[in-house]
Formats: sequence, C-alpha cells, structure tokens
Amino acid sequence: MTSRGAGTAFSRKNYRLSTEPEKARVTGIVNSRLLNDYLHRVFTNADGNQPAAAYRKHLTFQNLQEHLDRLLAEENSSEDSRDQVAEGRLGPFTVVLDHTSGFEGLLLVDDDLLGVIGHSNFGSIRATTCVYKGKWIYEVLISSQGLMQIGWCTLNCRFNQEEGVGDTPDSYAYDGNRVRKWNVTTTNYGKSWAAGDIVSCLIDLDEGTIAFCLNGISLGTAFDNITRGAGMAYFPAISLSFKESVAFNFGSRPLRYPVEGYRPLQDPPVADLVKAHKLLGYLKNVIHIGIDVTEGKLVEKDTSMWQLQGEPTVLITLAHIFNYFSPLMCKVYLVEDVLMTFLLSILERGGAVEAHPLIQQLLDLMWLLMEEYEVHECLKQLLMSLLRAYRFSPIIPDLGLQIHYLRLTIAVLKHEKSRKYLLSNVLFDVLRSVVFFYIKSPLRVEEAGLQELIPTTWWPNRFTKEGKESKEVKEESAEERLRRRAYERGCQRLKKRIEVVEGLQVQILKLLLNNKDRGGGEASRYIFLNKFRKFLQENASNRGNLTVLCPPEYMVCFLHRLIAALRFFWDGHKAKSPATLSSEEAYVPPQLFYNGKVDYFDLQRLGGLLSHLKKTLKDDLAAKANVLIDPAELQAVTMDDLDEDEESATSAAQSQRPSAALAIGGALARPGWLSSPTLGRANRFLSTAAVSLMNPRRPLGTLEKIKVRTLSVEQRTEEDIEGSHGNEGLLLGRPPEEPDQPITENSLLEVLDGIVMMYNLSVHQQLGKMVGVSDDVNEYAMALKDTEEKISRCPKRRRDIHEELLKSQKVFSEKLNHLSRRLAWINVTIYSKEKMQDVYWLLRVCIRTIEHGDRTGSLFAFMPEFYLSVAMNSYSALKNYFSPVNSMEELPGYEETLMRLAAILAKHFADSRIVGTDIRDSLMQALASYVCYPHSLRAVERIPEEQRISMMKNLLAPYEQRPWAQTNWILVRLWRGCGFGYRYTRLPHLLKTKPEDASLPSLQRDLSVASFQKPCPSTLLQRHMADLLRSDRDLAPSFLNSVLNQLNWAFSEFIGMIQEIQQAAERLERNFVDSRQLKVCATCFDLSVSLLRVLEMTVTLAPEIFLDWNRPSSELLLRRLAQLLNQVLNRVTAERNLFDRVVNLRLPGLESVDHYPILVAVTGILVRLLVDTDVQGAERATAVLLADPCFQLRSIQYLLGHTEPSALAAAAPATDKRHFSLHTYTEYISAEELAKVDKMLSHLSEESKQAAATTLPTSEEDLCPICYAHPISAIFRPCSHKSCKACINQHLMNNKDCFFCKATITGVDDFTKPASS
Repeated sequence: MTSRGAGTAFSRKNYRLSTEPEKARVTGIVNSRLLNDYLHRVFTNADGNQPAAAYRKHLTFQNLQEHLDRLLAEENSSEDSRDQVAEGRLGPFTVVLDHTSGFEGLLLVDDDLLGVIGHSNFGSIRATTCVYKGKWIYEVLISSQGLMQIGWCTLNCRFNQEEGVGDTPDSYAYDGNRVRKWNVTTTNYGKSWAAGDIVSCLIDLDEGTIAFCLNGISLGTAFDNITRGAGMAYFPAISLSFKESVAFNFGSRPLRYPVEGYRPLQDPPVADLVKAHKLLGYLKNVIHIGIDVTEGKLVEKDTSMWQLQGEPTVLITLAHIFNYFSPLMCKVYLVEDVLMTFLLSILERGGAVEAHPLIQQLLDLMWLLMEEYEVHECLKQLLMSLLRAYRFSPIIPDLGLQIHYLRLTIAVLKHEKSRKYLLSNVLFDVLRSVVFFYIKSPLRVEEAGLQELIPTTWWPNRFTKEGKESKEVKEESAEERLRRRAYERGCQRLKKRIEVVEGLQVQILKLLLNNKDRGGGEASRYIFLNKFRKFLQENASNRGNLTVLCPPEYMVCFLHRLIAALRFFWDGHKAKSPATLSSEEAYVPPQLFYNGKVDYFDLQRLGGLLSHLKKTLKDDLAAKANVLIDPAELQAVTMDDLDEDEESATSAAQSQRPSAALAIGGALARPGWLSSPTLGRANRFLSTAAVSLMNPRRPLGTLEKIKVRTLSVEQRTEEDIEGSHGNEGLLLGRPPEEPDQPITENSLLEVLDGIVMMYNLSVHQQLGKMVGVSDDVNEYAMALKDTEEKISRCPKRRRDIHEELLKSQKVFSEKLNHLSRRLAWINVTIYSKEKMQDVYWLLRVCIRTIEHGDRTGSLFAFMPEFYLSVAMNSYSALKNYFSPVNSMEELPGYEETLMRLAAILAKHFADSRIVGTDIRDSLMQALASYVCYPHSLRAVERIPEEQRISMMKNLLAPYEQRPWAQTNWILVRLWRGCGFGYRYTRLPHLLKTKPEDASLPSLQRDLSVASFQKPCPSTLLQRHMADLLRSDRDLAPSFLNSVLNQLNWAFSEFIGMIQEIQQAAERLERNFVDSRQLKVCATCFDLSVSLLRVLEMTVTLAPEIFLDWNRPSSELLLRRLAQLLNQVLNRVTAERNLFDRVVNLRLPGLESVDHYPILVAVTGILVRLLVDTDVQGAERATAVLLADPCFQLRSIQYLLGHTEPSALAAAAPATDKRHFSLHTYTEYISAEELAKVDKMLSHLSEESKQAAATTLPTSEEDLCPICYAHPISAIFRPCSHKSCKACINQHLMNNKDCFFCKATITGVDDFTKPASS
C-alpha cells in the first residue's frame, strides 16, 4: 500500500519485515512477533479487551487493512441512522433555511444557508424541515442583540414587513430584546439576550408545549396547549429587523446545550461518529505505546512529549489509521465533536502552550498523511469551530472558556504550515471579522459572576442635580471610602483576569506578524499585511454592505491588540538595530502617501482626488521626491473616464507592465474581490494606478528613469515591501526634507498606517458610544440621591408615599449595582489606563506624521485626510471619554503633545493645501474647542510667536466665502471674560431653568459642552489681534466690513423669523411652529450676539480703527457701526414690540433669545466709544451716533430701566410687568460698569439737546438721494453725480460703478454747496 499524503509514498523495501535482531537494532524495523503484539495493542476490539495470544489472528501490514475494516464495521449496521427516517419529522435530512420560498422581506443568507442578516424592516424566514410529533430542539446563535422574534410557525402563517413570527395564529416566538413572548398577544417572558448568547428553542408535540433556554438555562414553558392534529406541523422560524444577524444550528454541529429527551432537527452522523471515535482511540494508542527495538518489547510512553522520530513501523501504522480518519475530518460535526475535543484535552493539563508539542506533531502528521484538500477543509472547520466556541461561550468569572479556546488557537497557529494556510485562505477571507481579539461585554452581570468578583459596588456622587460636576469637593465619608476601595479591589481582580485573555490575543497576533518563518514560501507577516489591507478596504469602501463590515466593538479590541504586537516587534527591531527609532518615536514617513506602494483605495487626500494630485503636482514629485508619473497614468483621470470598459483597462495595464512583473504570475488580472459590485468605480480605477520611481539614493545629476508598476495588494512580495539591494520598497521617493535615518522595518510602517486607518473607520465612534453606560450610572445616582432626600423630608403620616419612595429607592439601588459592575467591565476592557496610553500613543504618531508631511511643502496634499481626523478625534477621546477613570494630565509629555497639536490646528485650519470642506470644518471646530479650555488655550499660547500671529491673521481674514461662524466663535472665546457684563457661563435668565429645558447654543452641536466652560480669555492672542489690526491698514477695513455685513444679515434674518413666529402664534386656530425654524431663529440671534462681541473686542483693542480719521476707512466704519447699533437698539428696546412679545412666549428652542445678551453687547461697544476713550474720540463717536437718523435717546434710557411717561401710562394696567434694567444684573455687571453707563446716558442726553438746538433745517434738494439722512458731501468723477460720503464710501468697498449712470467712478471729491444757492 502507499500512503495518501503528498510525499509520503514508501517503497516496499522500507516496509520489509525482518526476524534478524541485529537488523532491527540498526534500522528500527521490527520482527513479526513484536509487530503482531504492537498492532494488536493499537487496534483493540470495541470492548477494549484483547483475545488471548493463542486465539489472536497474526497481524502484519499485509492483513492490517482487512482487520481494520472488520473492526470499523462491527457496529455500523446498528448505528447507521441515515437509512432510518426519523418519525415525527418531514423534510430533507440536511436542515437549512428555506431561501427559495419560505421567507418574507429582504434578507442576506450565508452560503451554508444557516446564517441570516436582516436587510429590511422586519424580514422573516423559516427552515426547510418541519415536525409534527415528538420532542425537538434547535439552537440560534445570537450575533446582535437587537429586535428579533425566534420560534416556530406553521406553513399557513403569512408574514409581512410589520408582522412576523409570533404575530399570527399558530406562530410562537421569544423576543429577548424586549424580554417578551409572542403569540398574537404578548406578555413578559425570559431574560434579555446579548450578542454572543445561544437561544435553544424546544417544542414538545406530545404535550403541546414550547419552551426556550438561554445559554443552557431554562426560561420556563412559554406556551402550552399549542394547536396540534392533522395538517399541523411546525417549522423553525425567525423574524428580524434591519442589520440584525443570527446563525442557526439544527444539528449539523454538536448542540452546545443539548436537552435530555429532545432531538435536534438534523440527526448527528452517528455511524461516522462511532468510526471517528474508534480511529481516534487507535491514534491515542499509537501515541501511548512505544516499541523498544533493542529490548524487543512494547513500552508505555509519555504522551505529552511524543514524537514520530522517523520510526517506519509507527508511520505505516498511522498511515493506515489516517486512510480512514482523513475523509471523516472534512465533516464539521466530526471536527468539532472529535478532533477539537481531543486537542482541547491535550491542553487541559495546564502549563504554557509550548509545553504541549504533541499538537504540533499531530499537525505534522495531518500534513504528511492527509490529502491536501482534506487538510485544508479540516483546518478551516477546526478554526471556525474554535471561533464559534470562543464567541458564543458564556462569560464566567475566570474567563476559563475563552482562555481554553484561545490556547488551542495559539497551538494550531504555532504550526507554520497550518498558520500560513489559515492566514492565506481562512482568517480574513472566510471569517472576515476579528472575533478572536474581541472580549464581549456581559449584559447580565449575575450570570457572568461579577457579583462574586466585585461583591461591593460604588459610584461617584460628584454630580449636581443639573448633571454637572459639583464645584464643592465634599469630604468622603468613612463608609464611602471603604466601599470605593473594595470596589477598586474588585476591579483590579477583574482586570488581572481580562489581561490574561488579552495576553493570549496578542500572542496570536505575534504569530501572524512573524517575519522569520520563510520556510516553504512567504513569511506570515507579508501574508497578513496583504489580508489586513484588504480587510481595511472592505470596511472603508463597503459602509453599507453588512456581510463584510467588521462590528466596531471588534475593531476597538483588535486595535489595542495590534498596537501591543506592533510595538513588541518595533522595539525588538530597535534592540537589534540601535540606529532605528523606538516605538515611542514612531511615525509614518510621507513618501508612503504618494509613491503608490500602499493602497489607500478611494479615501480622500488633503489636496483632493489622487488622480488630480498626480496631474497637478507631477513636477513637484519629480523635483522633490524623484518620482515620475507615467504619462499613461495621466489619461482618463476625470470621473467620466471611470466608465471605461474594465477588460480593456486591464489589458492596457498588463501591456505596460515590465517583463519582471509579468513573470511573477503571467497576466496580472484584477483580483475578484476588487471587481465586486459593492466596491465603487473609483476604487477599481485607483487599483490600476501606477507611478514610475527613481532611486533616491543616487546623485541627482545622474538619475536613471526606472518605470515601476504598482502591484495590487495581493500580489506584493516581501521585496516589494521591505526592499533590497538599493531598492527601498515602501520608502521609495524620500523627499529631501525627510531625514536619511532608518525608522524600522517597512512592513511595520504599513501596519502602523493600517492602525491609524482603523481608528478612523469605527473605533472612535465606538469609544464615544460606550460612554453611555457611565452616563446611565450618573443619571441613576442622581435619581437615587433625589429619592433619598425625598424620603428624609416625607411626613410620617404619609406612609403610602413613604412606601412608594422606598420601592423607587430599591429599584434605583438594584439598577446602580448592576450598572456599576458592568461599568467596571467596560472600564477595564475599553477605558483602562493601558488603553488610554494606546490612544495617546496613536495621537503622538499622527502628530509626528503630520509634522513630517508638512515639511514636504506641496507634497503634504497627498496625505490622506484621516491622519488629521485621527489626531483631532484621539485627543477628543482622551479628554472626554477616558477622563472619568484616568486623567490625561498624567500621561508622559502631555504638555508638549498638547502644544504640538495646537500648532497643527493653528497652522492647518486655513492651509491652502487642504481643500476638503469637511476636514477644514473639523479643523476649525477642533481649534474652537481647544480655546475653550484653560489648559489647551495655554498650549496655543505656547506655540511659536510666528505661528500665533499667522493664526490670528487667518482668523481676521474677511468672512466672505468661508465658514465664518466658527471663526467668529473662536474670536468670541478669546474675548469672553473681558467684555462688558461678559463673565457668565450660562445666561442669567436660564440659571433657574433645568438644563434640559435650556437649548444649547446653536452655533455648533460639537461645541455644546465647551460653551459651558468658564470664561478663559487670552490677553496674549488679543494683543496679537490688536497689533495686526493697527499695523495692517488693509486688513482692518476688510475684516470689519465683513463683520458688519454679516451682522446686518444675521440680525435682519432674526427679525424676519420672529415676525413669522409671532404671526403664527397669534392665529386663532391651533398651530405648531416648526422646530427647525425655531432652531434657525435662535442660531441667527446667537450669531448676532457673537458678532457684536467681536466688534466690542475690536473697539476695545484697537479703537483708533474707528476713531482715528486719518485712516482712510475709519469714518465709514464708525458710521456703519453706529447705524447697526441703532437698528439693534430700536428693535430690541421699543416698548411692547415684536421682540418683547416673542421673548415672553418662551417657546422651546428660543430659550437663549433674551434682552440681556444682546443689549449688554451693544452697551459694551457704546461705552468703549463714548466713555473709555479720549476727548476727541468721544466727540467723533458722539457726533456720528447723533447724526444717524435712527438714533433715539429712549433706547439708551431703556438700558437703565428709564421709560417715557407716555409708555408708563399706556402700561399702567400691567403693574406686574418688570422693565429691563442693567441694574438688576449686579452679579454679572460691576458697579464700575454701571457707573459708565450712567455717565454715557447723561453725556448723550446733554449732547442730543445741544445738537437739536443747533441743527438748521435742510431742504430736501440738499439731502443725499441715496439715504436721505445726510446732506450731500461728495461728487463723483467723471459723471458728477452726488451723494453723501458715507453712502459712496460704503458703495465703493464692493462696487466701482456709479449709483445712477453705471459709469466707472475714477475719483470722489468733496462737495460744498455754493453760498449763492
């Protein structure tokens, strides 16, 4: 016979038996007597007994196969269940989901027809087999914990997008999302399920009952007296909502939680099972029994250290066993029940995985003695069984089950050939997600054993009723201190157990990132790199394709394990090559972004589309980085060209590849996964991009132009990545600004780049989502505190109220106990100090990468946008998500990192190399948030002076054609705390309202938290602003003119909207004002206030811009300012006016609209112009203000609560109405400020009287024909038309044509009316 494995054929001379003892000693070939004893010991009977030696048949390798056939056939006739039709069941033997007719709605069904994902509102599907008699069971593996109804239905049940299993007669379902059971009506039942749970569905058609189990624990009988009889047969069925997913086990795999007396819908392969167990027994016997050739006897061996050692007798015996065992190991049921159980039993003896080399020996045997396709299928099924077991094992206190399965996974992956096969074909291709690196969070802490692990619960009481952190630090009582310390000790115990699992997960990644295992092909790391890149592409490009998306909770765990493994290899390389950088100094060099060696799919670059950048920056690439773009690549770069025929594009690409590339694999066709219809056209187009690179190591004068095509992700080799013999691999095209110092192995740079991309894809979003548990704890803690206070105040005579309060107290306490234990788990797995350090390390990597990219000048545009996004988001996560548990200030180099990030935000928010609107907005928002907090504002002040001045200059650019609201917000934050009555955190009129009743500032949702921070003005940045406005004579007019334009627009829009709101409110019929309209209205008001504050800031810092009339635009700016201030005052201060009526309505959404914020802003400007200035300035400001026809002294009097007698008389009946007055806000406005307002009022009163006495009447012909407010004072050249100076100066800022004749104005002269006229 010959063995079936590749390369394992033995010639007959190797098998030859010998009776010569000396021959045995030399070659290891045993004599016939010893061989006979050995074979009888290995191949025992079914009962395990051996017949006496005299009655045993003499066994040799010639008759062994016949003997083995007889042994395996002994119980086949009685055990073969496939020939027997199970009574009580109808349908095919193999039970799957009925994807042909038994479904309703859109569903995505897996290839094995056992997994299903909801793709519509409420899709339903049933199985292909039904039951009408007996007791049956099937299991459902819950992959997501959303809305699903699982159970049984009959063929007559008709479902739709609203009604599913359990919503019709004769269908019964359990819903663990809402914790209910359904059969037309619904009642409470069972427990809530979570992702990773297993639901067992049981039906007893003899008794007429249906029951369910969750993770093997019975939930009790759900339904009894179900309909039975003729024509009544029940199918397994499920209804599930959009994106929810499950997998069924009808019996094709061993049930995780079998129930005695209940049969799975699909019978197990009993005959094969018996045969497999027998063969496994024979295999164990081979391992146990050794042959001592020298002594001529059989000996017992230590199985843990068993090795084949090239013994022909043992090898041929194993070949016979595997001849029968191999085909069985291709069946999933047998792999899970026989092989996996056996391998796990080997590891149960404890110790490190390395202490069990038997598993490696067994894998060697499998590769030696099994056909290649059999090994592949066996390993695939083994790993998938391990993954299911790991994912759907319940959480127990010591995490023993998870550790058990991870240890076996490591043992399998330690085998090099198996690892490379699994990495190439299974890990990312079949499994698609990174489940082995995930630690699921228990939804039911009682079952997870957290009560024993954390017996004492605790939660912080540092929050006020408004949900804000209390300013007063209360002394912790002795009891609270003891509870907190006991809770922390419990958390530490939990952390140590979870760290064991995390350590095993990192070990798996270390195996996958091994780059030394080059035996038999490419090292594991380079296979992993190509698969990892494809994994990233699927998650970046298929946001809507549920079958390939990795859940974000998996991504978070994968990210942290990958960082740990990456830093291990990075620092290991540093130890061997001291000249390289350590992982603390890691960054991604800029050439990766433009040399085409790393695929970034269709992700946006800072400068726009890659095709556009290659076209516009090809000269810069050639000059700076020695990169030449192939002219063929500059064709078809517009989006319209992306519709070209795919085949012609592929053939064109192939024709231009050099012969070396063709030799790699013939015609390099596009891989199938790139041609998937779920990938975008631009994605496919970019995969064919190519660049020609020159070797940057050579002198620039003698460069040769070498054309190199970029290979697709799956075709890259180690040399393409690491480089060799002068080829720099990934680092081709080093710019002159980049230091000529080795960083680390090139492959690790690509892993680092992938980690940054992973954080951007979904990790940051998930970090923010999990903060919700902490928020829930705070809410319940406040509710419990409030309830306890009510109990203490409750009168003794009201026992009914007291009992209700005690019930509430018990409910809140139980919920807090549950949540505090769950929060402990989340803090350990997601928000621990180590995880915080990982995110901090990632932030520093991004900062260094951006700094290096910035130095390359125009080539910075090639950097993907996600690097800037991750820099901003990771800082936000550190500040907002990790802060309750760990403090960011404790991180090493925190102050320097803060300053470097501030420098990046300050420089790049107005960087012309960045063209994307979204990323520019994000930068602006990040900078706005940065200046709201004292510690980050100080970091901005510490950046180099040149950068600070440049930042302020960009902030003072005209507001047109850019997101000016965010710019204005930044300037306001720099001023807040210095303006008139501008030291408040919340508006005075909102202090007595609850926060949920008060709308957040509507400028930006992302800045809502920052808006409640205490004022922290920056005098340094104010000084820079003042210097810029004074020194640059063009900057100030253009900036202020744009601010005044925007103020005019914002306030006019606000007035128009409140008119519509008032009209709607006055209608007799019932009506509702659109909430969006209210939000826009509040936004316009907030914008008006913030623009007024920026004007106040400008007037205070550089009053000469308005009052020094030697400057060309000063008088015009002052007149425009006075005009707008008068308009605002008149609209807001008029008695019983529109503004008053809308404010008194107190509509939800308009809470921020009030007199105080807008009037104190106007008052601040007036006080600065009329009081806090020199005599000449005050005179000019007074003259301009009084000259404006809209000026009314009554508006100024209104500020201090003075009203006209007629108004008082009219308002006499409403004696309870309080008039606005700055005097009522003494907590917000100082006495000194109020004195200045009094002084301003008396000054204006006096001046207005004098102006009225000296003003001469003016005829209508002498008034400006544009505004009719001022006398004619200017004449235009060449057309000689006339107007006042204010009108023509304002007009000329935006237009050069004459008002009247449209002639181009070349000059403006002063005009004085002749005396004779």
